[in-house]
Amino acid sequence: MKTVTLFADWLPKSGYKLGAKDIEGKLTYLGSKVWRYPHVEFVEKDIPVPGPSEVLIEVKACGICGSDVHMLQTFEDGYIYYPGLTAFPSTLGHEFSGKVVEAGPQAINKRTGVPYEIGEAVCSEEMMWCSKCRPCADGFPNHCERLQEIGFTVDGAYAKYIKVDARYLWSIEELRPIYGEEKMYELGSLVEPTSVAYNAVIERGGGIRSGDNVVIMGSGPVGIAACAVLKRSGAANVIISEPSKSRRDMALAMGATHGIDPTKVNAAEAILDITNGMGVTIILEATGLPSVVWPDIEKIIWEGKALNSTVVLVARADDKIPMNGEVFQVRRANVVGAQGHSGHGTFPRVISSMADGMDVSPLITKRIGLEEVPENLVTLQTDREEVKITVFPEE
Repeated sequence: MKTVTLFADWLPKSGYKLGAKDIEGKLTYLGSKVWRYPHVEFVEKDIPVPGPSEVLIEVKACGICGSDVHMLQTFEDGYIYYPGLTAFPSTLGHEFSGKVVEAGPQAINKRTGVPYEIGEAVCSEEMMWCSKCRPCADGFPNHCERLQEIGFTVDGAYAKYIKVDARYLWSIEELRPIYGEEKMYELGSLVEPTSVAYNAVIERGGGIRSGDNVVIMGSGPVGIAACAVLKRSGAANVIISEPSKSRRDMALAMGATHGIDPTKVNAAEAILDITNGMGVTIILEATGLPSVVWPDIEKIIWEGKALNSTVVLVARADDKIPMNGEVFQVRRANVVGAQGHSGHGTFPRVISSMADGMDVSPLITKRIGLEEVPENLVTLQTDREEVKITVFPEE
């Protein structure tokens, strides 16, 4: 089968010391410090054979994530943008849904308690947690000490078929009677990025009480999905700060109540004005430019009346933040990092929210076939008009 596979050279930067869990020549936890000169190729690979607890899935839809773009995009020195866990070569693609075509006898469906049936519609976590290390035992699978990631360190879903252990799969059959088969698979491919947003604002950010104010800085797919999640959770004002009008408009259609262009107005002052000086409970940093937006974040916290605000860093960026500790001490504020989407019942909650009417399918602004992936990975490096480009391998 044809796959879209990324290759890069293992060339650690001068002075960079590999971590204890890095694997020389293969795997690193800080990709932007190690991988240089990336490129993608179409590679023929065998259709994988599932083991006793694994499922072979025919991929129906797979979204292009900003992480995929940043694994191919480079700084002037040729090192990749993406700062996280990576092992190349690897077939890209991790936001996917599909149909079960083969299942091992121990591949148990968590919805029914019996092995998966042929034809069952599923989506998948991309965080491959081991369930045996201390973070997993403590209930933090996103921070597994033996973490692997689909499309980052093991072969992903820019292909016709993928095999996944059943522990990472979730049925999306409850979406079928509401949305129909085609849209069910589209929504299934959006469960992963929506779960990243859910994990960021509900689990790591601590959630909100009805009537709270929130701000999302950056309206990529995760930022826009966060608007839907937070409005559904009862936020009074869901404020999106984003330069692109088309992205602001989409965020407004998905749950945001106010949209501001930070290149036209002072974002902090606009947010304080919208909230009548109260400020916000949650600030989601989803721009990937934390050092750029940090002065606005601190002004919102310092001048707002709300105590105990939480800043959630969800966008991945190799960037330093000029943080003033006094602001956070005096205003009893918090900064937390959010990684991944696994655990806490996040995936089934997102799927159930979709079944109950949280339709995030407008995030998909372009539909392409597998052959078009490489050119679109390049296009998305500069194109801010497309929000989510989704790959349909059959097209």
